[in-house]
Amino acid sequence: MSENTKTIRIKWVRSGIGFTHFQKTIVRSLGLRKLNQVVVRPDTAQTRGIVAAVPHLLTIVPEPVSPAWASIPEYTVIEQPKAEPAPAVQPVEASTDSVAAPESEDAAVAPAAEAASTEAKVPRKKAVKVAKKPAAAKAKPAAHKDAKPKKTAKK
Repeated sequence: MSENTKTIRIKWVRSGIGFTHFQKTIVRSLGLRKLNQVVVRPDTAQTRGIVAAVPHLLTIVPEPVSPAWASIPEYTVIEQPKAEPAPAVQPVEASTDSVAAPESEDAAVAPAAEAASTEAKVPRKKAVKVAKKPAAAKAKPAAHKDAKPKKTAKK
């Protein structure tokens, strides 16, 4: 709908139970599917006539007004004076004298594999041991559901 077209908000306020199928169809034709649902439709004579046909089920509600406090920003951003940037750190080049070159390819791969395996290891949680109940504390087994209770002698 274009901006210069006026619209109305229609709300379904009463259930269609107990009313004719024709009246329920009018409510559905406006796009209302649930009770207390609000739809926006163009403000034309046809739309107002449909609403007037079932005034006991529908009502026209005003446009919601935003509260005054909603226009006030929650916070204000104040720009801080920029500090001087920290001096750039130059990387230190390693001398070739202190690092021994690997003699073979296998020797170069082994430290890399060892480093990867130590990173992959994750400490596991220790299992919690549950103390067993003493034998005297065990419950008696339940009687079978079909078992008959023992008769006691009357004196």
